[in-house]
Amino acid sequence: MPEGAPHRGQPSKKGDRPRAIGRTKGGLNSKLHMLSDGKGRPLNFFLSPGQMADSRGALVLLRHLPPAKHFLGDKAYDADWLRDGLEDRGICPCIPPRKKRKKPARYNKRLYRKRYRIENAFGRLKDWRGVATRYERCGDIFLNAIILAAIVIFWI
Repeated sequence: MPEGAPHRGQPSKKGDRPRAIGRTKGGLNSKLHMLSDGKGRPLNFFLSPGQMADSRGALVLLRHLPPAKHFLGDKAYDADWLRDGLEDRGICPCIPPRKKRKKPARYNKRLYRKRYRIENAFGRLKDWRGVATRYERCGDIFLNAIILAAIVIFWI
């Protein structure tokens, strides 16, 4: 079995690692999709290019969804397939409808007020300077910085 670096000893090329950066209205950006518990502690997340829709991110996170009573999300997560998938799992979706929706879905406005905990989780991640400013160009290294911050936040 040969030992050594993969790619037959060739140095890696610049740009070999994915950056998870995509075009948005504001320029180049990336998006963090995150699941958090009722206390606002991060449970699961992944990084995607900025042009990826939030509902697509929910599709990825839906597989890792822990047992829960409610799912709180903002208007970007308003999709019938997501609501149906949550209800199949016995989870009550609390997602306000988009303005252009022909048949607006109902949601619990009182419960939706607790979504501030999720926003606070993002805010606590951004307390870490390296996460807020994204010093890392590589997406996987940036995600590792987010994981480190999330571990500290989870246990504090």
